[in-house]
Amino acid sequence: MFSKTTYTITINPKIPPRLERLEELANNLWYSWDRATRMLFSRLDPVLWSAVGHNPKAFLKRADESVLLKAAEDPNFLTTYDSILSTFDSYLYEPSQRDKANGLRTKDQIVYFCFEFGFHESLPIYSGGLGILAGDHCKAASDLHLPFVAVGLLYRQGYFSQTIDNQGNQRAVYTDSDFEDLPVSPVLHDDGSEVRIQVALPGRQVTVKIWMAKIGRVTLYLLDTDLPENSQQDRDITHKLYGGDKTMRIEQEIILGIGGVRALHEMGIKPTIWHINEGHAAFMIPERIRILMRGDLDFDSALEAIAANTIFTTHTAVPAGHDHFSEEMVQRYFEPFYRELNINHETFMALGQTASSKDFNMTALAVRGSRTHNGVSKIHGNVSAKICQDLWPQIEPEENPLAYITNGVHVPTFLAQEWTDLFDRYLGYGWRTKLCDTTFWQQIYDIPDHMFWSIRQSLKSQMLFGIRDRLAEQNTRNHGSEAHLDRLLKFTDPVNPNVLTIGFARRFATYKRATLLFENLNWLRKIVLDEEYPVLLIFAGKAHPADVPGQDLIRRISQIAHMPDFEGRLLLVEGYDLRLARRLVAGVDVWLNNPIYPLEASGTSGIKAGINGSLNLSVLDGWWEEGYDGLNGWAIKPGPENMEAVVRDQEESLALYEILQDQVIPLYYNRSKFGYSPEWVRMAKHSMASLLPGFSASRMVEQYLKNFYYPASRQNDRYRSDQFSGAREIAAWKSRIRSAWHGVEIRRLDIPPTRACFNDILHFKVAAKLNGLTPEDVIVEMLISRQYKKTRLSNFNHFSFEYTGIQEQDAHIFELRLSPELCGKQEYFIRIYPYHTLLTHPLEMGMMVWM
Repeated sequence: MFSKTTYTITINPKIPPRLERLEELANNLWYSWDRATRMLFSRLDPVLWSAVGHNPKAFLKRADESVLLKAAEDPNFLTTYDSILSTFDSYLYEPSQRDKANGLRTKDQIVYFCFEFGFHESLPIYSGGLGILAGDHCKAASDLHLPFVAVGLLYRQGYFSQTIDNQGNQRAVYTDSDFEDLPVSPVLHDDGSEVRIQVALPGRQVTVKIWMAKIGRVTLYLLDTDLPENSQQDRDITHKLYGGDKTMRIEQEIILGIGGVRALHEMGIKPTIWHINEGHAAFMIPERIRILMRGDLDFDSALEAIAANTIFTTHTAVPAGHDHFSEEMVQRYFEPFYRELNINHETFMALGQTASSKDFNMTALAVRGSRTHNGVSKIHGNVSAKICQDLWPQIEPEENPLAYITNGVHVPTFLAQEWTDLFDRYLGYGWRTKLCDTTFWQQIYDIPDHMFWSIRQSLKSQMLFGIRDRLAEQNTRNHGSEAHLDRLLKFTDPVNPNVLTIGFARRFATYKRATLLFENLNWLRKIVLDEEYPVLLIFAGKAHPADVPGQDLIRRISQIAHMPDFEGRLLLVEGYDLRLARRLVAGVDVWLNNPIYPLEASGTSGIKAGINGSLNLSVLDGWWEEGYDGLNGWAIKPGPENMEAVVRDQEESLALYEILQDQVIPLYYNRSKFGYSPEWVRMAKHSMASLLPGFSASRMVEQYLKNFYYPASRQNDRYRSDQFSGAREIAAWKSRIRSAWHGVEIRRLDIPPTRACFNDILHFKVAAKLNGLTPEDVIVEMLISRQYKKTRLSNFNHFSFEYTGIQEQDAHIFELRLSPELCGKQEYFIRIYPYHTLLTHPLEMGMMVWM
């Protein structure tokens, strides 16, 4: 035997001058929603394009130079190339017609912090819904010409690649990314040096490098600690997404929150609007306070100043899902901060503590450091208000400041190209600017049924081709026979895609109940095994490597898929990623979703399916509770929240079987002489027409702009003008309110009326003991609604008492003269709460006294 040394050398092609802007296209994630650009690269070398995972930058480093030279002389290729560049330049540089209408000023700058971002499989720094939502938010902000930048972490290892063996065991494969292959580049100073910052961790300083990625008009800045000057421990901080223990998590969140603020400062970016997407980035709050206190602001005034222009979005529907750290850990990492903030340990901890725990809760920090807060669907807004009710202790959850904006999806990313082409033909090219116009999308009904069905079948065929390829690879790796593969693919026929196909693809978390469909296998057999009306079930998704129950779900599905009766009729596809997701949501006939109510914060996969003409069959939770109108899909009505889990699953699975058996399957197979069901097509058209305008990311970001970004910009001005006079005033006022509120009381001075006639003027009179506060510091209010037999028949109307100017002993006298607007029994309450014109939300202090 002999030894030998292996050497490697990488040879990169030279891009011909005629094609030099290919590099520009490869370095802007605009390609993630412009299919023509992706097809341009694929056209050069389809095999290489597939091998590099559809990554344009990696492709250009490996393309054969002869291929590029040939393309540079190919008139057809050059025509396409020039057309794409023209579209790209128009997108980037055309002035927006909305600039004056979006409510923002030239000086405004929005910054959006998130732990993960999902734009495309070529930038693997995401794991699931939070990241995809963040990516869609950035894309929509770009489409709307908003002054918008984003901040995240650059992970060497994004989420894992998944394989599944014959026993249904998930294998997680982590691969380090080569940053030279990613569509990112280092941020440089004017002198060409790399932008770096320092962040203090216990006993050391960590150096952080700043990278940038372009997403259309938006820039994403990514923080990286994997540098030679850092210790291995510190290099690992940004190595793996959602990896490590509590120590790793707090250090990642410190780098994101504190490091992100310092990175923006180092680059000269001065946001006027700050958006925290989930609590991971909330450590930006003490850092921003620290920066303001370098002037002569005190801690309380600085907190008010930074909170006034901060928006916080929560995505978690269970208390346990919110990050929290022990008091000892926070002490170890932030003790030096106390001195810089001129506060003690108790004051710092109070920023993140709740009444139910002494741990430091990142959601509590994010809420206290912001003045605008929201969940991501109507149901989730209510759930979040209850989860966070300790932060406004005297306010009922339904009235506290936690609002909601329902998530949406970036239509150009997830709408299949075939639909794009069809819309261009039948709706005109302007449809892209009408994404939120409900009336406009009624034109979908004018598309001929046969054309609509043809697109649906074409997309289904493409999906089935992709599924066959993945299953064949999966079968080969697991040493399956050709005969087994043939049985597996019996109903997966791209040439004849006429089998009703139902898809379930998402993260395999237990609350999503991937196996609800298997509660009654005998009933399911009757549904699936009907030879005349067959059904194909496709499952895909990942479970977190530490989530054993989630991995058990995958094993259960695999076990059923291997049963002789279900073989070929139930497919478990490995390697769930953005590419497979795009195929599935566009190709399946029915999109299944059956979470435990109300734990689906929003969910967006069903929206992606719906805009592609697939029909949703879902529990009325998350976005579907708002999207379902009785005609655009099917709904499983959830049982009461306090119902026993076993009983709930049985009841909801029965509803699922009945809907499939009595509605879905008969409708799909009620085919006319043309080979399709006109009623099915009608419902699919209605799904698209109702969901496209209501659940696009454009609508979502427009709502953030109108309801949150624009008001935050105005509050920022009010609090910072005249040397932060507004922030100082509101901080001093709140301090005075907190000191006095324990002694505030209210009592009636009138005799409560029990009966009156319509148009009578009722006179109410109360005395308020204000404990040193003034009448201008409070609002005394009546809430009144109509009632019948203990059932409230109307929402409360609010009426404010007026101060009479009379003070008797230690109380101020308030009066209200009211003519009731409704007949019947009225229910009313009287209350008092603090109020100041500078408050962002009238109840933000969480204080109220009821009579």
